[in-house]
Amino acid sequence: MDIINIIEKKKFSQKLNREEIEFFVDGICSGSIADYQTAALLMAIRLNGMDNDEIFFLTDAMKNSGQILTFDSIKGTKIDKHSTGGVGDSTTFVITPIVAVLGFKVAKLSGRGLGFTGGTLDKLEAIEGMNVALSQERFEKQVSDIGIAVSGQSANICPADKILYALRDVTATVDCIPLIASSIMSKKLAVATDILVLDVKVGDGSLLNDYEQTKKLAQIMVDMGKQAGKKVAAVLTSMDEPLDEYIGNSLEVEGAIRVLKGERNNLYKVSKAIVKEILLLSGEFDEENAEKAIDDAIDSGKAYRKFEEFILAQGGKSLILPKAKMYEHPILSKCEGYVSKIHTRDIGSLNMHMGGGRMFKDDKIDYTVGMKILKRVGDYVKKGETLCYAYVNNDEQLAKAETVVDLFEFSDLPQDKTKLIYEIVH
Repeated sequence: MDIINIIEKKKFSQKLNREEIEFFVDGICSGSIADYQTAALLMAIRLNGMDNDEIFFLTDAMKNSGQILTFDSIKGTKIDKHSTGGVGDSTTFVITPIVAVLGFKVAKLSGRGLGFTGGTLDKLEAIEGMNVALSQERFEKQVSDIGIAVSGQSANICPADKILYALRDVTATVDCIPLIASSIMSKKLAVATDILVLDVKVGDGSLLNDYEQTKKLAQIMVDMGKQAGKKVAAVLTSMDEPLDEYIGNSLEVEGAIRVLKGERNNLYKVSKAIVKEILLLSGEFDEENAEKAIDDAIDSGKAYRKFEEFILAQGGKSLILPKAKMYEHPILSKCEGYVSKIHTRDIGSLNMHMGGGRMFKDDKIDYTVGMKILKRVGDYVKKGETLCYAYVNNDEQLAKAETVVDLFEFSDLPQDKTKLIYEIVH
């Protein structure tokens, strides 16, 4: 068996068997397969696809390329959630304390920002003292003690994914269903949780802009999770505009805190839908008492207090967040009319260029920069009205932030509000 024959088979759209895929994954981890050969196979997969068996074989081989976390010391139902990435998307900070208050154990391994999407770990590090590199022993103890821990992924989990993703990023093969599904699910299956709910984004700020392709991705991931013995569902949610009003690391934590204190906005609605799926999958709740339990957790203040407990347990000094020097600088609309489109992906990229994300892996993040979007699709805006606020520390950042006005489109005709939740895939 050799890599050239494997590339040749996929070049002609032939199916790869388990042994060939395992040979490929072993080869990239050992270094016996060159990067240019891996890149060739990735492009062949991007162009010719994989069937469900091939995707499962690839996912399984990637999962088995590193450490499997069993979390044997954690008693109770273990929960995980995953978002395919977006802008203004801080659902983790709303979902995890609610779920913990309701008696479940949230053992979540998260990542950093990638391109235009924000990263959970980066947002947490906006809090002074926050430790997002927990040892496995400390991670498990914290989940057992308070019901939540969020940490970075160990270098020993799915090393094959790290190698493949780095190459996908520079070979234009990121937007490929088999490669997206295997990347996400190999990491999720390497962690022994009982329930997994996937928040799969749809629209302008998503990985796949096509709805049917996104639904196909969601179904493949759900099927793989079930095949591995997990209770799994996927919630298809909109990323045609930023989810929360706040965009930027410390600002998104602030936005989540506002929801935990009772604000009922889009972030609340999507977070509630995801928590509800977790509760239904557990078998301990029905539709009616699931919704009541979620709102009771918020209205009683228990969810907010659980979030604070989690932050303090993981080294955070307090929930007083750092602020930009120019706080809530108004940016005025140049146009008048109904907002018809918001270029969400470009807003995420703009925040990155302002310093709120990384263009290169060694870049330092300015945790305080960002924006607050005041107007949504369907809103009527007058010329000169405040469209959003900028949070910046210097004139250069402000000049970039002011270009956000070009990322809104307007119409003379009334527009429908964005549909937040499309459907649930089981």
